[in-house]
Amino acid sequence: MTPHNEAKKEDIADIVLMPGDPLRSKYIADNFMEDAKVINTVRNMLGYTGYYKGKRITVFASGMGMPSMGIYAYELFKFYDVKYIIRLGSCGAYSPDLNIFDTILVDKSYTQGNFAHSLDGTDCHISSADEYLNNLIEREAKNQNIHIIQGNVVCSEVFDYYVKDLNSFIKSFPKELNIIGAEMESFALFYLAKYFSRKAACLLTVVDSHYKHEEISAIDRQNSLNTMIKLALDSSLEIK
Repeated sequence: MTPHNEAKKEDIADIVLMPGDPLRSKYIADNFMEDAKVINTVRNMLGYTGYYKGKRITVFASGMGMPSMGIYAYELFKFYDVKYIIRLGSCGAYSPDLNIFDTILVDKSYTQGNFAHSLDGTDCHISSADEYLNNLIEREAKNQNIHIIQGNVVCSEVFDYYVKDLNSFIKSFPKELNIIGAEMESFALFYLAKYFSRKAACLLTVVDSHYKHEEISAIDRQNSLNTMIKLALDSSLEIK
């Protein structure tokens, strides 16, 4: 147990799926898992452990932003011996080639923030997903004929809708990274996975675009997220 997590160590599986939204954690447990039990309600950061096609999996919310992800991923890796975390999130598109509801498998996460320096004094602003997990997810996507885009994202400290000059913000990114999307948690997750010698990946669904103005129905949004959720769950079955 920690100040943020009331679960016992044995309550949490080796594999954790990590949406940002606590209610999405509940949604996954209710709609995709069998015999799912609530293992955390502290601060309403809902966590559940159950079974998917016979494999024991935990789904645990991270909250929004690197500080929140930093708390929960740190504690899951360090105090609960979690070996794999797959983040399930939404993102904005910074590439005109991306469409609403596309699924991104993140390779590298870039931040202009100082998460790494605050944690351990390291001047690090780029962190990578685990190659083993990414290869596994890519193979599963091909097996299921699910189209995914692999690329790099910016992990922002400010929700980009509130950035005063978004075009200048985008131009400030290292050009060689070819940033295609924006979210707020992946850098902290990837950095902590490396810090504890564990494995992490991040799947994102595009829900808005800097280039395209499209209306999104609640049903369409949920169905697109279901594709990502099922891909993560089925990929988890292949983890050895």
